[in-house]
Amino acid sequence: MEAVKKKLQDELSVLEHELHHKLPKDIQHAREFGDLKENAEYKAAKERQTMVQARISQLQQRLIEVDSIDVSKIPTDRIAYGSKVVLFDLEKEEKVTYKLVTSEESDPDNGMISTVSPIGQALMGKEEGDEIKVKTPTGWRTFEIERVKTIHEQE
Repeated sequence: MEAVKKKLQDELSVLEHELHHKLPKDIQHAREFGDLKENAEYKAAKERQTMVQARISQLQQRLIEVDSIDVSKIPTDRIAYGSKVVLFDLEKEEKVTYKLVTSEESDPDNGMISTVSPIGQALMGKEEGDEIKVKTPTGWRTFEIERVKTIHEQE
């Protein structure tokens, strides 16, 4: 969880620096070109300022959400954030292992899937032996949950 907070705080820091130091200079420089109605540099800088402010708000909200995650309240008997899950793909007849993580930690190529991804959402609250059917970008997939190791069982 600390890695997620650091990633969010690092992005926040970069954007706040841009908002408070770089963009005011860009806007001032663009104003020097004169007529603001026809000034593309000014419009671009103001649009960037609006986008940066919106992203800062999103990051601040996400930090509040991440800070509010109470690991002691994560279920110990079913799939939730932090669970490592072994699934059997019934169509491909192969096993696949995923760890459920936040969207910031997501790395599907390395088996780290977000709790808000299609498969992650379908797994939340499920137990060993359950079967799930998931619509993915490549089509419908059906899995049987073979093994679950919750965040509490991992080192």
